[in-house]
Amino acid sequence: MNSFEKEALYELLRIAVGANDATHCLTHTLDAEQWLELHSVCLKQQIVAVVYHAICRLPKEQQPPLDIAFQWASEAETVKGHNQHLNAETARLTGLFTAQGCKMAVLKGPANARLYPEPAMRHAGDIDLWVEGGRKKILELLPKMGFAINPKDLLSEHHIHLNCKNRSVTVEIHYKPCSGNFNPFSTSRLLRFLDREIQDVELVPEGFYVPSMKFALTMQLAHIQKHFLKNGIGFKQILDYYILLKHSSVQDRRDVNALLSSLGLLRSAGALMWVLERVWGLGESEMICAPDRKRGERMLDEIFNGANFGKYRKLERREVQVHFLVRWLKRKSRDFSLFWFAPSEVAWIFFDYLRSFFRSVPVRIKMRRLSLWDVFH
Repeated sequence: MNSFEKEALYELLRIAVGANDATHCLTHTLDAEQWLELHSVCLKQQIVAVVYHAICRLPKEQQPPLDIAFQWASEAETVKGHNQHLNAETARLTGLFTAQGCKMAVLKGPANARLYPEPAMRHAGDIDLWVEGGRKKILELLPKMGFAINPKDLLSEHHIHLNCKNRSVTVEIHYKPCSGNFNPFSTSRLLRFLDREIQDVELVPEGFYVPSMKFALTMQLAHIQKHFLKNGIGFKQILDYYILLKHSSVQDRRDVNALLSSLGLLRSAGALMWVLERVWGLGESEMICAPDRKRGERMLDEIFNGANFGKYRKLERREVQVHFLVRWLKRKSRDFSLFWFAPSEVAWIFFDYLRSFFRSVPVRIKMRRLSLWDVFH
């Protein structure tokens, strides 16, 4: 994607959410080939319905050719239907768990979508539900509710997949409010804060509970940082954070700012603020910290190179064809290249890998595999 097409994408993303300087028209009109490239990028970034929302606001002479527009409209309608289905399933699961006397909240997904100017335009993913009680209680509760537990799901320390009859929706039940950082010391502080903050939940008209804005800003920043360092992030996650900031109060942002350093999130926050300023024109008064251009440029490059959770990075697309040792070495090489971005976090990635490896030895023996990569991909 060239710089001209990137600027067009930024303009469309601003128009879609009514950003400060959005004018409902593009600086330059795109030809059919450029629209096809833009459409391809939007699919990979999972923002196809968001950008279609902007396209509908463009002057007719600036809209894509009819064949591309029809394809885009069809995909946006699919996203809308999936959102409606996701909201209904989230409300249903909320009813099931609250009937068991469980306190719970939706961590991302539908909780974010409801804040969008048009909620149906956010690309629906899975449902992440935090349920109070801890790992042991939840693992005992799920079978009583009729949900089977897959042994491979026991590898995760913070969530388990819910085996629903409705296979069109992926549901994760979290016994911790966040997977934390790679650094165990900042993770401990982060989880203590989030455990306190998630006690403040609100029932919304959509029929489910959401956590406080302060919780959302902190937890989703940690989520972005971890995925950025581990495999990559896309515009879908970045746009979510922009939407959160636009709905936050000055006090919310001040409170989060005071926590960034101790929670190990300051460097990533600075990078993210620069990206939000570059793409959506976010004002400094709406930020949680000062923007960091150097780290922000690296983050933006990674967003384009890997797209949604790094799934479209060239390395990722070829990984199924290479030996697991080559794959491991290439991934470690990427880790080292990010050391300057967040030294403390990257330094702990290798130790986290070793801990996870040895913790999963029983599963590796049971499945007779040294590498579990292809089991989960």
